[in-house]
Amino acid sequence: MQLGAVCALLGAAISFSFGIWSETLTFLLVLMAIDYITGVTAAIKDGSGLNSNIGFWGLFKKALILLVLIIAHRLDLLLSVDVVMGSAVFFYIMNELLSIIENYGRLGLPLPDRLKKIVLVLRDRAGESKEKGEDKPDPPTT
Repeated sequence: MQLGAVCALLGAAISFSFGIWSETLTFLLVLMAIDYITGVTAAIKDGSGLNSNIGFWGLFKKALILLVLIIAHRLDLLLSVDVVMGSAVFFYIMNELLSIIENYGRLGLPLPDRLKKIVLVLRDRAGESKEKGEDKPDPPTT
C-alpha cells in the first residue's frame, strides 16, 4: 500500500470519527499533550517518580476522552444537531486546563492568585457534586 493511500485512509477515518476538524479539537489535543508532559514532570519533581502503570492509565484516559468525542459526534449526526460534541469538547478542555494548573502548582510555578481561587472553587464544586451523587445518572423510573 502506498503512503498516499494510507494517508487517505487515515484522513477518512478521522473525518468519519470527528467530523470536520475544528480548532477546538486541535486545542484539546494540545492541552492533552501539555497535561501529560506537565504531569510526568511534576511526578519527577515531587519525588513520586515515574510509574509505567500510572502513565499507561493516564494515556488510556486520554484515549477514552477521544472515544467519548467520537460517540458525541455520532450523536450529533443522529439527532441532527451540533451541540453534543461541542459541549463534550469544551468540558474536556476545562478539565485539561484544571489538570495543567494543578500540575503547575505541583511544580511550584507561580500562578496568579485569582487563578488559584478559581481552581479551588471548581475543585470544591466537583467534590460536592460527587458527594451528592450528581455525577451518577438518575435511576430509571417506572
